[in-house]
Amino acid sequence: MDEQKKSLLNVHSYTKECIERYDGASSQQTKTSDAPPLIRMKLSDAIFNLCRANSLWPLTFGLSCCAIEMMCCGMARFDMARYGAEVFRPSPRQSDLMIVAGTVNRKMAPALVTLYEQMPAPRYVIAMGNCAMAGGPFAVEANYDVVLGVDKLIPVDVYVPGCPPRPEALIEGILQLQEKITGKRFPLPQNKMPEGA
Repeated sequence: MDEQKKSLLNVHSYTKECIERYDGASSQQTKTSDAPPLIRMKLSDAIFNLCRANSLWPLTFGLSCCAIEMMCCGMARFDMARYGAEVFRPSPRQSDLMIVAGTVNRKMAPALVTLYEQMPAPRYVIAMGNCAMAGGPFAVEANYDVVLGVDKLIPVDVYVPGCPPRPEALIEGILQLQEKITGKRFPLPQNKMPEGA
């Protein structure tokens, strides 16, 4: 493991455990990609991917002000239930989507990695807000505690910019993730806006 990741995890009591995972000394090494299937069937894969994309279960994981906007998405005005992503789960073992909403501190980094590892495969990550993407207003030379991008710790599938991003932006991020999973924009009424609209 490179020195940069080690320095990110150097504050918490989990430090030794996380460094061992990244170095490969532990049998519970962090896996960022899953093994390919033994047999690939195109039709069944397409059906499973369609089901996965339209039944995302996000992990209840709000870190700072972006979490308020994430909570708004579950309310009646924005209603993520239209897209099959309304079931916020309290346990990572019941989730397949982690929305990292807010600032990740070095003290929180080992817990975030542990939660990601406990999620079943296939698992997806949305980095919501400038702090989760690149440190946001904390990306200064004097910064000593904020992780400058959650993608330094876990792989990220979709980035949602903003400080904080509006609920519509998070819904667009979920639609982009669905498009990434299935290869097409679904559901059909939420297609991209036509030119000039």
